[in-house]
Amino acid sequence: MKISEGKLKSLKALSDSRGVIRAAAMDQRGSLKKSIAKYRGVDPKEITQTMMEEFKVAVSKVLTPHASAILLDPEYGLPALKARDKHAGVLLAYESSGYDNTQPGRLPDLLEDESVWRLKQAGADAIKILIYYTPFDDKRVNNNKHAFIERIGSECADQDIPFFFEFVGYDPAGGDVDSLEYAKKKPEIVAKSMQEFSKPQYQVDVLKVEIPVNMKFTEGAKSFKGEKAYSKKEALDFYVATAKVTAKPFIYLSAGVDDDEFRESLELAAEAGVAYNGVLCGRATWKEGIPVYAKQGVKALEEWLQDRGVKNIQALNAVLEKGAKPWYDVYGGESRIQSFSKQLVTA
Repeated sequence: MKISEGKLKSLKALSDSRGVIRAAAMDQRGSLKKSIAKYRGVDPKEITQTMMEEFKVAVSKVLTPHASAILLDPEYGLPALKARDKHAGVLLAYESSGYDNTQPGRLPDLLEDESVWRLKQAGADAIKILIYYTPFDDKRVNNNKHAFIERIGSECADQDIPFFFEFVGYDPAGGDVDSLEYAKKKPEIVAKSMQEFSKPQYQVDVLKVEIPVNMKFTEGAKSFKGEKAYSKKEALDFYVATAKVTAKPFIYLSAGVDDDEFRESLELAAEAGVAYNGVLCGRATWKEGIPVYAKQGVKALEEWLQDRGVKNIQALNAVLEKGAKPWYDVYGGESRIQSFSKQLVTA
């Protein structure tokens, strides 16, 4: 493990005073358009650039005073970057929304008019890439994705900016990721994905990972829906097992679950003793504001965010205060980070 001076400075800008990453996520594009359109009763094509921008501005303006950073996209999110609380760091997404659905494998692509250099000039403290990944897909598919991430890692290293890498699991046979059958496979999918992208050739600085279990199928959890994939003890063991496969800093993503379920999953991580380094949380915090915006407009959304949205993020922060650990522990602790100058730090 090593970190450059530039990457260290940027990671500090994305973290709170404890060295924990408490980032809000507002880089949704296609899914956000579809959701707004659904509640407006219109075709997604009718959702304009202005609508997307003002939704993101509202979320950024209201929630970033309570976050250490915000993840945005350069397509609709640059006004929101300017509207954020100035203490909050910025991650910018580099990938195109969605994936190539003309062939098997959910292959990723980059935004055509962007580069790491351009995103850094736009104000990014870090670059985020999302791909859909499972270790159980065809070797040719995964070899393509491995090379893709190697290129991004090299580009970020060249620009001396942190690389946050997010992988979201799926079933290559087309199975439902919300099913009991997939829940049983999920711990292994998460663990093997974390292990793969911790390898040095990818030059990933922070892994953005899924919760290794599905809380709805975890017996004894508040979110349990009746069908069991694992006991609570087995779930705790899966948290520990996945964390052990990497020496990289890693943060959890909310993956669209509601705020209560996401907080419970983080509480379980703390109970397991997992040294995770924060979150990048999006829809769990603000998704209930989508119908408010769609039906009543941006002022109503801002009022909802000031009430429920802020309560959601404050409740999440309280869980992080108890469970999340500083990312700089990976590099030898706070004293070592504080004494870092222009040399590389190794741990």
